[in-house]
Amino acid sequence: MPTAAASRIESLYAARFPASARLYEHALTRFPSGVTHDGRYLKPFPIYVDHARGPEKFTVDGHPVIDYWVGHGALLLGHSHPDVVRAVQTQMTRGTHYSACHELELEWADRVCSLVPCAERVRFTNSGTEATLMALRIARLVTGRQKVLKFLGHFHGWHDFLVPGAYAPYDPEDLSTPGVTEGVLTDVIGIPPNDVDLLEAALVKERPACVIVEPTGGHWGCVPMRGAFLQALRELTTKHGALLICDEVITGFRVDPGGAQGRYGIMPDLTTLAKILAGGLPGGALAGRADLLEAISFDNRYGLKMRHPGTFNANPLSAAAGCAALDLVATGKPCEHATDVACQLRRKLNQLFVEKQANWIAYGEFSMVHILTQYDGPRSSNDGFVPCDNDYQRLDGKRDPNFSHAFRAALLLGGVDWFGMGGMTSSAHTVAEVTQTVAAFSQAIDLLRADGWMD
Repeated sequence: MPTAAASRIESLYAARFPASARLYEHALTRFPSGVTHDGRYLKPFPIYVDHARGPEKFTVDGHPVIDYWVGHGALLLGHSHPDVVRAVQTQMTRGTHYSACHELELEWADRVCSLVPCAERVRFTNSGTEATLMALRIARLVTGRQKVLKFLGHFHGWHDFLVPGAYAPYDPEDLSTPGVTEGVLTDVIGIPPNDVDLLEAALVKERPACVIVEPTGGHWGCVPMRGAFLQALRELTTKHGALLICDEVITGFRVDPGGAQGRYGIMPDLTTLAKILAGGLPGGALAGRADLLEAISFDNRYGLKMRHPGTFNANPLSAAAGCAALDLVATGKPCEHATDVACQLRRKLNQLFVEKQANWIAYGEFSMVHILTQYDGPRSSNDGFVPCDNDYQRLDGKRDPNFSHAFRAALLLGGVDWFGMGGMTSSAHTVAEVTQTVAAFSQAIDLLRADGWMD
């Protein structure tokens, strides 16, 4: 670990982004740690973006950077896609909030129901966190059970019921989370992923109302989950009377127009959606079986109604953006293109790591790329290869945050904004961005070595 007070990376970074540094000084007087999302916190300071287009963001300092955050996964089409922009501009002149039903919400729901296999009914929310919260409440109402079973490392929003066990270090016996009460924790069961025997034992012992899962694996595939396990999960939840909730906030419309459930041929009871759903604007949804969504209906069969207000539910602006985006998703081309570019990027990064004698490996599936450092195990030319025998503690264990800051800053010096230790591609990324990204990684490795972060 570097011992110098100011590293070369930090010095170069400060010199390249001085306007961002000045804005951050102001932000420190307004926001906790100067940021409005934990993921945007960066030492010595985050970049500030002025505008974005296609696969790039342009900083207030005038520098373009290739974006692998893509709206935290929301921008499958890239930034400012003309169809989405046109739809939003048109709707803006017609109104942004009617406090009333409108045709666009029906059109938006029609698109969801046509694409998502399990979607018999839809209820729109404002975010993925709200959608998962609704899913749990419905599951408890209709089953009469209380507990929820989740997999360690799977993220389902930041509310109390599902944030336990979402971040390393992982301990199935201790899901304690700052600010979450012991009473809540008693209803949350966390188990390691990809273990069918452990799953069935937990279903028998705990009798949860539901099991919720990121269907491609925790933290959007950092610890991959494959079709065989998902099929077993579907069979076991049915056998033991627990509802299956697929959290497709990331995977919905990214891995396939029908989401992971469409790709793997499984039928969950409920599906949570957000991000791509709303074309990059705020918006989420819960979709699934009509008899389950009936819990929100007035005078329903359960004799109890789950109350659900929400000021911006299905607002016309998000509906317009969502309709435009889902029309393009329905063609299948955005998913196919983003997946192909990510495959090329993983392959070329692994070639670079061998050439640079860096003990790193790139892996992942679909349009998601993950980087594992300090890896000295076997490698494979197979793009589906998963390092460390898919050990969740190794692939998604606690990392040195100072290294993560240095790594991201080093990549930004090369014109690439990487999403932590991973990234997602869009249909706007091309071979040109892949080439520049590989060059940025090469430069970043050199800088990290010069600063003592790597051998």
